[in-house]
Amino acid sequence: MTSAALTLHWPTAAETTRAGTTLGPCLRAGDVVLLEGDVGAGKTQFARALIQSVLLEPEDVPSPTFTLVQVYETENGTLWHADLYRISADTEIDELGLSEAFEDAICLVEWPDRLGPLTPESALTIKMKPDGAGRSATLHWTDPRWPDRLEQVVANA
Repeated sequence: MTSAALTLHWPTAAETTRAGTTLGPCLRAGDVVLLEGDVGAGKTQFARALIQSVLLEPEDVPSPTFTLVQVYETENGTLWHADLYRISADTEIDELGLSEAFEDAICLVEWPDRLGPLTPESALTIKMKPDGAGRSATLHWTDPRWPDRLEQVVANA
């Protein structure tokens, strides 16, 4: 598979929110989005906006830092939001059922470096970092499904 990358600049928190809101409706079961970045990079803000954009009923979207996984029913199927910051071994990921969710749910994963060999090859990786008052996001993928799914995000950047 060929690899592709794209860097976007989101100059404000509102732009980060808009990017998440734009990508959410484009996702389908089996899509995995890996959110990389240091603490405070905007991963949870992006994930929260994405999730709220596809919820069947409006609800609070907490960070799953302590619960590890939050599951939502959305317009496009079940969505898993995982925060693996506190995970220390691959076996803990298996216990969460995340590997199975990669196959039949939409999955957003914060701190995906904890996945190790369980990282899906078809995933979209979004690496976020502070950039002046806003942040930059480098998107990386190998699966051919992503360019079409990302069209709106790029158009709104």
